[in-house]
Amino acid sequence: MADKFDVKLVEEAKYYSPPPEYREKAYVRDYEKTYQAFLKDPEKFWDGIARELHWFAPWKKVLDWNYPYAKWFVDGKLNITYNCLDRHVYNHRKNKVAFIWRGENGEERIYTYHKLYQETMRFANGLKRLGVGKGDRVCIYMPMIPEQMVAMLACARIGAVHSVVFGGFGATALNYRINDAEAKVVITADIAFRRGKTIPLKTLVEEAIINAPTVERVVVLRRKEPKVEIHSGIEIDFYDLMEGVEPICPPEVMDAEDPLYVLYTSGSTGAPKGVIHTCGGYMVGTYYTQKAVFDLKEDDIYWCTADVGWVTGHSYILYGPLAAGATIFFGEVVPDFPDAGAFWKLVQEVGITIFYTAPTAIRMFMKMGEQWPNKYNLSSLRILGSVGEPLNPEAFEWYYRVIGKSKIPIVDTWWQTETGMQMITTFVGEKMRPGFAGKGIPGVIPDVVDKHGKPVKPNTLGFLVIRNPWPAMLRTVLKNDERYRKYWETIPDCYSAGDLAVKGKDGYIMILGRADDIIIVSGHNIGTAEVESALVSHQSVAEAAVIGKPDPMKGNLIKAFVILKLGQTPSEKMTHDLTYHVRMTIGPIAMPSEIEYVDKLPKTRSGKIMRRVLKAKELGMDLGDISTLEE
Repeated sequence: MADKFDVKLVEEAKYYSPPPEYREKAYVRDYEKTYQAFLKDPEKFWDGIARELHWFAPWKKVLDWNYPYAKWFVDGKLNITYNCLDRHVYNHRKNKVAFIWRGENGEERIYTYHKLYQETMRFANGLKRLGVGKGDRVCIYMPMIPEQMVAMLACARIGAVHSVVFGGFGATALNYRINDAEAKVVITADIAFRRGKTIPLKTLVEEAIINAPTVERVVVLRRKEPKVEIHSGIEIDFYDLMEGVEPICPPEVMDAEDPLYVLYTSGSTGAPKGVIHTCGGYMVGTYYTQKAVFDLKEDDIYWCTADVGWVTGHSYILYGPLAAGATIFFGEVVPDFPDAGAFWKLVQEVGITIFYTAPTAIRMFMKMGEQWPNKYNLSSLRILGSVGEPLNPEAFEWYYRVIGKSKIPIVDTWWQTETGMQMITTFVGEKMRPGFAGKGIPGVIPDVVDKHGKPVKPNTLGFLVIRNPWPAMLRTVLKNDERYRKYWETIPDCYSAGDLAVKGKDGYIMILGRADDIIIVSGHNIGTAEVESALVSHQSVAEAAVIGKPDPMKGNLIKAFVILKLGQTPSEKMTHDLTYHVRMTIGPIAMPSEIEYVDKLPKTRSGKIMRRVLKAKELGMDLGDISTLEE
């Protein structure tokens, strides 16, 4: 594996240094000193951060590590919403703005911490009215609107476990997630707005709950005028649910290890997996990284452009920023509507100081041209961030020069749904290297190793691993602990991230993308198995395999190789039907951009499809070791 990597790419990467005042005023002023303090006594390090937050009862032990299972802040009692809301309402942040929200049509809504606190308690009492309590599961399938945040916080307030499903998923994908989580209540809206069109969320929910026996009620936020009809018995209006309830809802006392939420992420084999994060460790990890990585100041206006349906939205739109007392901007907005200056216009109008987006968006901005950001005053910006997939050097250079005016630090962050919090970055004030995420944050020990867990030499391709437990780590996979154990048992004594990486001589880590069967399309993780099973569920398809094909815009496109059943013939109509079928089964993000009809697929003797052989042939690369190939 190592000899095929271009070492020159690593050695020739240049450095950029931000102005010295960044380091002088940074939350982490001396990275090396902070990191060494963590290594000297990891438990003392995390204990100190946890003490900055409010606990109803202290922990007896910081970490109970019984490989591969961790318990953090053992027997500590808390409620994450107390730290996100009450703590601020009872201090100087009561009337500070928590959320600034923008709709696609320019509508603006502003929530102070006090208003968000009141709305959360009322909706929490509304959920109680429906019989929702501690440990119950609630599915949230909503657009990017304030009510989505209120619903998540209300669940956490009463100890219900929320499962947020991205609004771009179709009815079949939603049905799987509702059933696997055994959701008692589904919270949705009649419609979402996107690029001037409406998406009928309520209609998709109606289809998704036909075979969902655990669902008792559906809460519907009605946005359209005249209002859509509510089906009495099962459906109830979002705001009607809050009518006449008690204004106060005391926070449920949660154990640090009680589950906070389940979030589905694509798996390399089989169905999507429900990753479980717990209350205490997740709160500490997201609070700390929000402050430390973004160097958060009291007067910052922070915008993470992700969707709340993904982990980035959970950790760095909702829980991390609110725990840290930030002012958060978010909206039902896209980067190129009504025109290619949409995001930059918002940066200017709102006065955004921290801007956190995906490499896909940055590459899209590059394609549209510098004239768009140059039309707007971006002088409010203080820090830029990147998340979701590797930030390629060309995109880094453009982002730094055009948006950052060659002086603003870029924090390129690597982390995953499973890690819950950021793990690798270059801290504000430190030297940046295009193409390199950076080093492990204090609290995390990353490494690049071979398949036996032995560190590889500098500038050599290997597997990215984490060598220690950390507070925000996943605790298990819902109903499938074996899949959880795989993270820790694939490479001995390490958490295996499933990514390929290279470590430079300076310790900076470059992430090169997935080593397993997950395709990152526009920052979204799409499991090959989920797309393949969608294709095979079509009546004309016998077998299918999908791969990621590099794309300068989206990072990857999905290409499918399909074997049709006897009597079926390849045609343009067949390609259209199969693409549409995937769209309706999973959602538009999973649609293949290309379908090739084949007579057979490369398989091992045990019948496993060798996707890397398909990918190597597609890209004109060396096939590598094919000794296990059937033919």
